[in-house]
Amino acid sequence: MRHVYRLDEVERRLGKLPMREHEGLRATYERMLEMGPDRFQVKPSGLPAMEHLYDELPNFHEVLDDLKRQLALCTDSHDALEITPMLLLGPPGVGKTHFAREMAQLLGTGMGFISMSSMTAGWVLSGASSQWKGARPGKVFETLVDGQYANPVMVVDEIDKAGGEHAYDPLGSLYSLLEHDTAHNFTDEFAEVPIDASQVIWVATANEARAIPDPILNRVNVFEIEMPDAEAARRIAGKLYRSIRADHAWGQRFVPELSEAVLEALSTLAPREMRRALMTAFGNAKLDGRDALAVRDLPVGSVKKASIGFVQ
Repeated sequence: MRHVYRLDEVERRLGKLPMREHEGLRATYERMLEMGPDRFQVKPSGLPAMEHLYDELPNFHEVLDDLKRQLALCTDSHDALEITPMLLLGPPGVGKTHFAREMAQLLGTGMGFISMSSMTAGWVLSGASSQWKGARPGKVFETLVDGQYANPVMVVDEIDKAGGEHAYDPLGSLYSLLEHDTAHNFTDEFAEVPIDASQVIWVATANEARAIPDPILNRVNVFEIEMPDAEAARRIAGKLYRSIRADHAWGQRFVPELSEAVLEALSTLAPREMRRALMTAFGNAKLDGRDALAVRDLPVGSVKKASIGFVQ
């Protein structure tokens, strides 16, 4: 267990609130007192099984190797699990956010998700002052206070698309959050109570690095994620087909494996596009009364390179 905030500080702040004012802030402090400051700090006793991730995510082997090295350092010691913040660079749909979710599931620490593409201020990260109408705590605060873990995986999606007022840097709070020493006393602007965010595991995603400030790049391990090659893409498509088939009752009405022609067609797509294409194909095959998917079932325009000689 790890203390993520001090109860006496919360009680002091609550005691100073004027009666019948700041209802949202009062509710936040009361929730903090009710939840208590202790959170689980997950630490593996041994290296978790990662072979399936190497198989399912063939274009993430470099990231998985780095993660494995860092996990190995703490498995036979009393040290807490520490993962250096990482930035995953790659084209849309390559699987960056999916990798972050798989990483959170592997570690068992839960996950917070922040999309920067629609953000116009840094409030989503660090909260907004309670003096503002409709103000609320930031995502970092909420994930630690409302969650069960002191070291959740926090995904900052599309960090290169962060917008905002010119006078306000939406990524400003990350400068201290990504530093282990300063993250010990991170103060959300809404609650104004220091919380320990030093154990948060940060994963940022971006299409390119040009729009990311140097202070962020200097604090993270940068990994460039390429699109999987044709053979790896075929394996991903096959696994995705089997996963969708297993997750739905109607899936048992379809054959266990995809045909070579459909695998070839799907291998031209990004992993994100594969799922949408497969769901469309399942529906088209069902409407046509067939138990096997055909190339013609895939969405129009999704097959970038038609395979000569195949009719299915």
